[in-house]
Amino acid sequence: MTKLILTGMILATAVVGGPVVEARAGDTISGEVVDLACYLHDPKMKGPSHRKCAETCAKKGIPMGILTDDGKVYLLLEDHDSPKPYAEALSKAAQTITVEGDKVTQGGLTGIVVEDVKQ
Repeated sequence: MTKLILTGMILATAVVGGPVVEARAGDTISGEVVDLACYLHDPKMKGPSHRKCAETCAKKGIPMGILTDDGKVYLLLEDHDSPKPYAEALSKAAQTITVEGDKVTQGGLTGIVVEDVKQ
């Protein structure tokens, strides 16, 4: 009986106290591909004049995001089962693209698992 109660308490704690992950399927986001190291430090670091730097940051593996027209930034995430769309998105540094995929939110950070890239 004690084992059953203890198991129930552990499960309740895991369900109630565990991390909250929100995922939404089939989202589309359009915006400029920005390198987050530069953009988060200085929001003026974007656009065509920042393209070479953004491309260099992408090649170094620095996280990239999409900056939408309304000022929201989404972290670009690779779909491990299909990495090509993510690689394509990274190759579009400082350009405006549309990505399709699943939005995910964890700890206040929102990203999108890149499943397709549209021009």
